[in-house]
Amino acid sequence: MESFVHLRKGTTPRRLHADLDGLKDDELGRGGFVGRTANMYRRNDPTAYRSVGPLRPVDVLSSELKPSDATDAHGGPMLMFSNADCQVLLSRRSEPMPFFVRYVDGDLLSFVHEGSGLLETEFGPLRYRTGDWVYIPKACTWRQIPSSPSTWLMVQATDEFRVPPPGTLGRHFPFDPSQTEIPDPQPIDDGDGPLVDGEYEVRLIHDGGPTSLFYQHHPLDVEGWRGDNFAFTFNIEDYNVVTSDSVHLPPTVHLFMEATGVYVMNFLPKPAESRPGTERTPWYHRNVDFDEIAFFHSGSLYGIPMPPGLVSHAPQGVHHGAPEKARERARRKFGEYDRVDWSVIAVDTRRRLIPSPELLANDLGQHQ
Repeated sequence: MESFVHLRKGTTPRRLHADLDGLKDDELGRGGFVGRTANMYRRNDPTAYRSVGPLRPVDVLSSELKPSDATDAHGGPMLMFSNADCQVLLSRRSEPMPFFVRYVDGDLLSFVHEGSGLLETEFGPLRYRTGDWVYIPKACTWRQIPSSPSTWLMVQATDEFRVPPPGTLGRHFPFDPSQTEIPDPQPIDDGDGPLVDGEYEVRLIHDGGPTSLFYQHHPLDVEGWRGDNFAFTFNIEDYNVVTSDSVHLPPTVHLFMEATGVYVMNFLPKPAESRPGTERTPWYHRNVDFDEIAFFHSGSLYGIPMPPGLVSHAPQGVHHGAPEKARERARRKFGEYDRVDWSVIAVDTRRRLIPSPELLANDLGQHQ
């Protein structure tokens, strides 16, 4: 039962996530690192297994995936994962959309892994660049015009995305909303943009769709707007990273946005833990209440380059964590590195995610 007193049985280190003396730190926790926990200290690596059946980690290089918008201007993103609360998609668009889109099943939050360009939205024009988060409210009409080939990780939530409630650190940590870029209205004249036979197509993206609406006037004709529901961009360079000197902090402290059953986090460059004996890599765990997706954007982990664009999915209940060789290297190189230079985007979901057949066809097969 949950209690102020945490029991210790058998051989355990005195400090949490530190001074393991050859044991393997494995956390069995509830509620995504904020509920009841048991840290088990094992002799062997709990991720050293071979999986038979559908419940296994999946690792895919996004550069090997072929969403239709990568080669066809009329195409769209590729579905990678889905459940009742969200869809996780990949876009690799290089040409301007010859239509407008409107995601009508939920809010859309997209991370720009590569590329730059312009978004024409009902709220006005928005420039995007590498490292941006792009937020588009549910049923907002918009169009993407890339300046360079653009790779986006896209999360559509059935419920609204929200800024996490302020905790003990206050309203501006880790996410300061005043750093967002918000568009000014700029109505577009009729006759400009992608006309086909005198009409503009607005493609509604929805379950069982799409549906296309055709207008003879330009759909982005908004002269002004007011309220607290609007599109914006936010770059990870402006994210305030929370750190600790003596313990590797749980992923929940890096929360950026959330919707019902969906939590989006930024793991960004930061000072490394410096107290001797502290484990600098995430401990083994089997986050029993959440599926986890890690999208590797850039950087390295104590001198080991991280594969940019790698999509890694760990289903709830299945062990995962940094490889044992990476842990051993972090200990050996403790005095050589004083920073963690990774940039990783994480998406955790309360319901189990279903990988798409296209994604599974490109699985690197590390646990088969």
